[in-house]
Amino acid sequence: SPYPLFCIALSLFSPLRPPSLSLSHTPSGYRVFSANSTAACTELAKKITERLGVELGKSVVFQASNRETRVDVKESVRGQTIFIIQTIPRDVNTAIMELLVMAYALKTSCAKNIIGVIPYFPYSKQCKMRKRGSIVCKLLASMLAKAGLTHIITMDLHQKEVQGFFSFPVDNLRASPFLLQYIQEEIPDYRNAIIVAKSPSAAKRAQSYAERLRLGLAVMHGEAQCAESDMADGRHSPPCVRNPTGHPGLELPCKQQAPFPGIELPMMMAKEKPPITVVGDVGGRIAIIVDDIIDDVEDFVAAAEILKERGAYKIYIMATHGLLSADAPRLIEESAIDEVVVTNTVPHEVQKLQCPKIKTVDVSMILAEAIRRINNGESMAYLFRNITVDD
Repeated sequence: SPYPLFCIALSLFSPLRPPSLSLSHTPSGYRVFSANSTAACTELAKKITERLGVELGKSVVFQASNRETRVDVKESVRGQTIFIIQTIPRDVNTAIMELLVMAYALKTSCAKNIIGVIPYFPYSKQCKMRKRGSIVCKLLASMLAKAGLTHIITMDLHQKEVQGFFSFPVDNLRASPFLLQYIQEEIPDYRNAIIVAKSPSAAKRAQSYAERLRLGLAVMHGEAQCAESDMADGRHSPPCVRNPTGHPGLELPCKQQAPFPGIELPMMMAKEKPPITVVGDVGGRIAIIVDDIIDDVEDFVAAAEILKERGAYKIYIMATHGLLSADAPRLIEESAIDEVVVTNTVPHEVQKLQCPKIKTVDVSMILAEAIRRINNGESMAYLFRNITVDD
């Protein structure tokens, strides 16, 4: 019968579905974009793409005349895995909006996965409730998830517990291997050094450095008197309650009043810290202060002066994120600090021009390797070898 032959011919030459194209086919691969178009912020993105052997995705990020953030993606991302690299400059809030708008633009362009590469995660210090404040870090994590991010690669979060704020995977890489290598290769006679924790809260990180370098450990305790942080850390909270039964002109002693009759609360002693002291011998040694963030440097300058008084003849500061806000370059240049070593997670070229004591360590290698492993579905455990829990 000619009818089956007619059906076969119709299926072969039908213009509705070419025989060589499958409807289930989707392009595979990945793209790397920068969420900021300024030269200083795209420098790290270019280093990462050079190591990966790929080109930086074509996009334009700019501020309109009314200061609104606009993003224009210049190529198709449908069905692809997208990595957005965002380094945080001084204008933190604008950088966050750039990241959110670009992530949402890629989401609405049908990208398969959107992975944020945020070496320095902003607002990470605001991860605890203080008085009537808010946990802004949790808010930012929710905003990133709502914008379309499905994964984040970051480095040295201020508190590791911040990873619990996210509803998607977070890879918290470490910069310590690069800083340890710098100490071993660039600091002469580093065997005569001692690792210093600027405060007891940084003692675990300093201990991790000291154990891997086979060096001693010193811890600084206390704080400079009349510090502005006194009113911010809640040591004078809750406020005293005045007795309303007394005469308006009389000043009666403060007492903790019971919320209900028959309930008496114990008196709360105000928290006080002694002046800065050093636990450990730094005399005739090279003092290396380690921390995760160096922003306002007044505390570091005060610590360096104390270490000099205790006999340290050279003082280095090692930190992952060099924010170096306000007058930090000038204060470092005029201080007893010999060198400040930070990574390039945050652009700080302007600060380096103002202060030659600031040195930079490149961490683009580990970020590029993390991108490659995630795209290929490989384990990330290799990037965390010899990394301690406290690092």
